[in-house]
Amino acid sequence: MRILIAEDDRILGEGLMRYFRQAGHLPELTTNGNAADHLLSCEDYDLIILDLGLPGIDGFEVMRRVGRRGRRIPTLVITARDAVADKILGLNLGADDYLVKPFSLGELEARIRAVLRRGQGAAETLIVCGRLRVDMAGRRTWVDGAPVRLTAREWAVLECLVLRAGKIVSKEQIISVVAGRDGEVSQGVLNVHMSRLRRKLETAGVRIHTVRGLGYCLEKNAQLPD
Repeated sequence: MRILIAEDDRILGEGLMRYFRQAGHLPELTTNGNAADHLLSCEDYDLIILDLGLPGIDGFEVMRRVGRRGRRIPTLVITARDAVADKILGLNLGADDYLVKPFSLGELEARIRAVLRRGQGAAETLIVCGRLRVDMAGRRTWVDGAPVRLTAREWAVLECLVLRAGKIVSKEQIISVVAGRDGEVSQGVLNVHMSRLRRKLETAGVRIHTVRGLGYCLEKNAQLPD
């Protein structure tokens, strides 16, 4: 799951980054409202963790701009503001839930699950690329209807690529996600996992291209010839 964390408290933001990486997600951190708005205008996210008191434009304006673009992204507001008026405004602008600081990670996780459950009707959890089908929620993969067994690290690599199918994903991004689960990961180890993943998916109509000097790209909607 791709998560945008818009939080100007860098210690809290980096703590949330580590937490989500260890849970196997793909978090990105920004500490500025304008930067958050830019990312939301050109990237796809499954969840926004949004502080209201951001420098630049504030969290309220970030939500307004998301709404004007006709986007619907599950949004959990985290803020020190506990005034009822602020909560009402945030919910009216599109926030799905409102969590007042300080909070426990357990409560954060429970709130996120609730937010995602409420949005499941509109959320796309099954991604199809050629003959490959990936159930992001259930962490299952099939080729031509047959299940594909992946290790935890192979799944982490596939998740990085399939969530950004058609786009280049840097080696550093993939390594940071895999390392977040299992500790340090070298470039050589990543190459091994990538090679094994390619072999397992070679009949799926999907190509994982190496883009020299930049990273990898999973070819979107590629099909093998009959």
